[in-house]
Amino acid sequence: MNNDLQTIQKLKQLGICVVIPTYNNAQFLPSVLNSVLCYCSDVIVVNDGSPDNTDEVLRCFSDKITIVSQPKNLGKGKALKAGFEKALQLGFKYVVTMDSDGQHKAEDLWKFAQEIEKNPDALVIGARTLEGKDIKSSSSFANKFSNFWFAIHTLHRLSDTQTGYRLYPVYKMGNMKIFTSRYETELEILVRCAWRGIPIKPVSINVFYPSKEQRVSGFRPFKDFTRISILNTFFTFAAIFYGYPSMLIRWLIRKC
Repeated sequence: MNNDLQTIQKLKQLGICVVIPTYNNAQFLPSVLNSVLCYCSDVIVVNDGSPDNTDEVLRCFSDKITIVSQPKNLGKGKALKAGFEKALQLGFKYVVTMDSDGQHKAEDLWKFAQEIEKNPDALVIGARTLEGKDIKSSSSFANKFSNFWFAIHTLHRLSDTQTGYRLYPVYKMGNMKIFTSRYETELEILVRCAWRGIPIKPVSINVFYPSKEQRVSGFRPFKDFTRISILNTFFTFAAIFYGYPSMLIRWLIRKC
């Protein structure tokens, strides 16, 4: 097991920062930030218009983190975009995204660093072991649904396309305009990176799920599932006219 200082040094050496979008998770933020700061000294938190006391919590960490505040709740996609833009402004090459509810383990940051050393141009995605976890049946279905459509759109299979624990090579995505604004954004980025020829590498991660009484989520089952379905419909047509030809051309170039 690598110690905390080694991880801090390795992430800084590789140009990796952590971006944490948050909405109404003030109860978990102190423990999340204290944990992450043990492994990474470059942390950006995007407060997505939280009406709870998130601002007060973040002020307590203002000397240790970079804070980006959205004036109102714009959605996870917009929060991620704001975090990416700030990371690029600060000169980082990679962004690791983590959820703010405590489900992601900061010690797994070392796994992302190891993988990006082997594959510097990759998008590294955390793969959860969902069996035996206390998750909603709707979440399990959503993940299987997303995995299926990701395979259709990219001809690649992933076991977990819904995880929020990821490392994005933002230096390669700098000119990618993100069109969606909420939970479908993470799927949009995955598909478009695959079409661009960016390798997607999974790493095994550990997760913790708070009790149902403690969970706070901005996910709106009907509205967000509808948005994801619309995105999948669009990507089905886009794959035929752009995605598949683009991937074929890249494959032929590599072979030549």
